[in-house]
Amino acid sequence: MALNAHLLPLSVEDYLEGELHSEIRHEYVAGRVFAMTGTSRAHNLIALNIATALHAHLRGGPCRVFMSDLKVRVEKADAFYYPDIAVTCHPADTQPYYLTHPRLIVEVLSPSTEGIDRREKLLAYQSLDSLDEYVLVAQDTVQVEVYRRDGTGGWWLYTCGEGEELRLDAVDLVLPVAAIYQDVPF
Repeated sequence: MALNAHLLPLSVEDYLEGELHSEIRHEYVAGRVFAMTGTSRAHNLIALNIATALHAHLRGGPCRVFMSDLKVRVEKADAFYYPDIAVTCHPADTQPYYLTHPRLIVEVLSPSTEGIDRREKLLAYQSLDSLDEYVLVAQDTVQVEVYRRDGTGGWWLYTCGEGEELRLDAVDLVLPVAAIYQDVPF
């Protein structure tokens, strides 16, 4: 038997309330919710290595580092996403469950989300006036891509790999690529 149902868009308020009580995280795009899956060991280690370096570097300053359980609201895209890592330095970023002014966002690529991270999220995140850098990190090979806003509002793509350093201008940090992949089994 086929089930036919008309699905109404979910309001932002209902989405946020539901996330407070849900055992599964969901991303929100234009009234629709999408369940998030778990991550691999490599994905988790890469995100932890980067977040640890950012946290140590930014400790004591105005910027804060958050990991995958805090959402980023992209109002222009009518979306809430759970990036792997987000950094905010904006004093108005005071919502308890999401950021609105991230300066840096990092996504570790997974086979199931890479297309979304490279297209949908790239375009949505670039609409954030506060965002200076969007970083995509491969987990099956040593490769990091940095989308960096230039002074004219355009974006440039920089890549780095084995034996190189990742430069994060948004937070004034240089990190050896080897440190990102430390203890990651290939």
